[in-house]
Amino acid sequence: MTHTPADRPEDLYPKLDNLTLSRKEGFRRVAEAPPRRQPDLLTRAQLRALSPAARKSYDKLRRIWHANLGPIKTPQLKALQEDLWDIVDSNLQDGDKPKGAIAVDAFPGLGKTTAVLNFAKKFHLREIEEEGAFTEAGHERWPVARVGLTSNIGMKDFNRALLEFYAHPGRTTGTATQFVQRALDCVLQCETKLLIIDDLHFLKWKFKNGKEVSNHFKHIANEFPVTLVFVGVELERRGLYSEADDSGDVTLAQTARRTTPLGMDPFTVNNDKHRHDFRSFLLAAEKRLVLSEKHPGMLADDLADYLYIRTAGHIGSLMTLINRGCHRAIRSGTERLDEDLLDEVKLDAASEKVRKVLEAKFKSRRMTARPRPTRKRNAA
Repeated sequence: MTHTPADRPEDLYPKLDNLTLSRKEGFRRVAEAPPRRQPDLLTRAQLRALSPAARKSYDKLRRIWHANLGPIKTPQLKALQEDLWDIVDSNLQDGDKPKGAIAVDAFPGLGKTTAVLNFAKKFHLREIEEEGAFTEAGHERWPVARVGLTSNIGMKDFNRALLEFYAHPGRTTGTATQFVQRALDCVLQCETKLLIIDDLHFLKWKFKNGKEVSNHFKHIANEFPVTLVFVGVELERRGLYSEADDSGDVTLAQTARRTTPLGMDPFTVNNDKHRHDFRSFLLAAEKRLVLSEKHPGMLADDLADYLYIRTAGHIGSLMTLINRGCHRAIRSGTERLDEDLLDEVKLDAASEKVRKVLEAKFKSRRMTARPRPTRKRNAA
């Protein structure tokens, strides 16, 4: 479904602030928002025929659209979400049995948070459709809760953040024990089944607060009827799965035993299957671009090697490069993506660091992002 330059961007999608996911109403706005509608693709002649006001409106529509291209269903996203469904749907044990937790552990820029939140959106919609927006007791149903950690967070801080998500009136004052009980009441009354804990790498496991919150996670797994989903970077190295710390304390062992690690990998181009996966992603992204001079194969054929060299296959960097390139193409009037234009686009430091290494490998033909052409064989 598309829309025209006459549509106003503010009428097409709700505004979402940076704190949206920290509160239940904001999460619902994200989960229940209608799909974004792709602007109509106009030719050069049609662009020139627009009035100045219509052109400004159309370009604003395109800016908003290109800034929100994802998520694209990559093999990595599909695989992660299949695993999430397996674990979450299998956690239907009776109340006397603890539920298994999930740790989504991957380097920055690989789309782990995007994939988890996309899954949470689907889970929210399924639960509301099957069970209704209100519980039998008349409370609002909130299938998903999310808490983002900050540095040196303690148990009381964590529970306060959880109460903040539910907008509980007792979220500002009380003891740590009272906060825990209020949080449990919210989970039970709202029939929350999925608790996402983002940025877990901020937790300092070997310090007092880290052990305190780790033990609290075990309490949640034992007492709260929810599946815990941890999201973070290098969680294994930071101690999530450690059997004991340097002092011999084994308080982390139970968390490790009950937590299933999941990950996401960057695109690789070391064989034809992986190259086909990368090409499929580029074709999917290409279809979403609203540039007057785009053509079939603009990304997947003309720019496959270039895009891989610039981003090393990290989907976050890929989407950023394409997004920024589209904005520059619109502003400059180029209305297409090519190497000359993308060379002007600045990218993250990690991508720029490996660019020269990859350029040398691609130039010497030791690497390529293009699948080998398949030859038609005549039947005997």
